[in-house]
Amino acid sequence: MGESNSFKGFHKEGTQFLMDLAFNNRKDWFNDHKDVFEEHLLAPSREFVISMGERLKGLAPEIHADPRVDKSIFRIYRDTRFSKDKSLYKTHIGVLLWEGLGPKLENSGFYFHLEPPKLMIGVGLLCFTKPVLEEYRKSVIHPKHGKELAQTIQKFNERKDYQMGKKHYKKIPRGFDPNHENASYFLYNGLTVG
Repeated sequence: MGESNSFKGFHKEGTQFLMDLAFNNRKDWFNDHKDVFEEHLLAPSREFVISMGERLKGLAPEIHADPRVDKSIFRIYRDTRFSKDKSLYKTHIGVLLWEGLGPKLENSGFYFHLEPPKLMIGVGLLCFTKPVLEEYRKSVIHPKHGKELAQTIQKFNERKDYQMGKKHYKKIPRGFDPNHENASYFLYNGLTVG
């Protein structure tokens, strides 16, 4: 599928395509420019997945870096069935390299998001499954792991160039002490840093 050193970056034609798509989010326009999408966004995304997968193996030996669409590369087509926004296409490229045996979105991973003029890189797990949420909550109050979690989050919060994912819940879950020093971490349903 390609050499690990074949990634040379994203072309300006690809980023221009995404900006133009934001104003021309129609099937006819997309079909007329699909070759630009495939050559200047999809092909470099595949090369990025392969190259980054090789680089991340030292940090995460079991990393899944599959350069196919619907694997590491998210589809550009939006699911509009249950959305008020009926735009047909996403105006960004999203890539996820993940760790774990289950479905990719149920595992921690490394996320890359290109939406001109923004570029975002994130790590973590966006939304915990029920069993992971239960284990996470136990870790929040664990004498050793809870302290390490708090120290790690504090380090990220001190840096202005990092952003923690948003809190999801409004109340501390039943059965947990709302006065615990780490109680605010119970409000997360996933843990990410970008």
